[in-house]
Amino acid sequence: MNIVTIIGARPQFIKAATLSRIFHQDNSITEFIIHTGQHYDINMSEIFFRELEISPPNLNLQVGSGLHGAQTGKMLELIENALIKQAPDCVLVYGDTNSTLAGALAASKLNIPVCHIEAGLRSFNKSMPEEKNRIITDHLSDVLFVPTNRAKTQLLQEGINPNAIINSGDVMYDACLYYKDKSARNSNISHRLGLKNTDYILATIHRAENTDDSRRLKRIISDLVTLSSSYRVIFPLHPRTKNLMANLLQHLGPHNIEFIEPVGYLDIAQLETNSIAIITDSGGVQKEAFFHEKPCLTLRDETEWLELIESGWNKLYPPTDLNKEPILDAVQNLIASVPSYTKPVCYGTGNAAETIVSSLKDMYK
Repeated sequence: MNIVTIIGARPQFIKAATLSRIFHQDNSITEFIIHTGQHYDINMSEIFFRELEISPPNLNLQVGSGLHGAQTGKMLELIENALIKQAPDCVLVYGDTNSTLAGALAASKLNIPVCHIEAGLRSFNKSMPEEKNRIITDHLSDVLFVPTNRAKTQLLQEGINPNAIINSGDVMYDACLYYKDKSARNSNISHRLGLKNTDYILATIHRAENTDDSRRLKRIISDLVTLSSSYRVIFPLHPRTKNLMANLLQHLGPHNIEFIEPVGYLDIAQLETNSIAIITDSGGVQKEAFFHEKPCLTLRDETEWLELIESGWNKLYPPTDLNKEPILDAVQNLIASVPSYTKPVCYGTGNAAETIVSSLKDMYK
């Protein structure tokens, strides 16, 4: 069986690693990895392939950043050419990035089966580029691997053929379990930053709805400055966020926020594991917070991971909601109110990758 995997951003590297590890152990499967180059900074890309123990991409399209249309268009043309040469049995796409959409479109136009991993998620906010990518990819896909029952129900409501939907569980949970010990052994970021366990809050901000809106971004940074009067805040800066924040950073005034360069998966796992709480707008980090048993404040108006809100371990904190409680109160109340931790049954049992590979072998052997 010949498979082409299309990835381009940090969360996809992590998800794809769980399957690639199994592919490489099976002589009946050949995987050709296409990296679109959507994330091209070494700390956002190359380091992940090394740490996650997966082979470097067979092809790097080096598309880089740009407007959505231009970026997706470049990817579409280059992916199409690669798929014609490879003629795979199926194409795997992950999540909700422009790389996901371009891969699904290119394969679908060539009548190559599209398998979407992490299908069925919805924030119900179509102003988000990710929401558009999810919806279109799901409706182009031939096989949809959903991480939760809620995602399956959503696809059924949209008229997706039930025979095309497989509840595999969440590959991000697989990754969290697999790399947890390696992170503890190999990451020295706590030592490098002089951190003690649970003496800091980890913050990550990168989503366009926050970074491209100067009002939201200013409010977020103002809240983090306020929070830093009581907690040390560690803030790995996505390159794009750093550029958009350049003016704000020059006029911050006194604060206890430590801005650091982007870090690899093992380092971010350690930062998550040893924090007292996490503040993020990332879909993946929301789940990683839960898997690492850390309260999470999500700086968005909505989330596609409603299970996290229902669990009591995650709380939405819309940046521009004037009626929300002060950030220090929000964080302290969340830390004080989280229920006893239980294993995330809704995300599977940690064998999502095995389920997906077994299903692919049955369908495309």
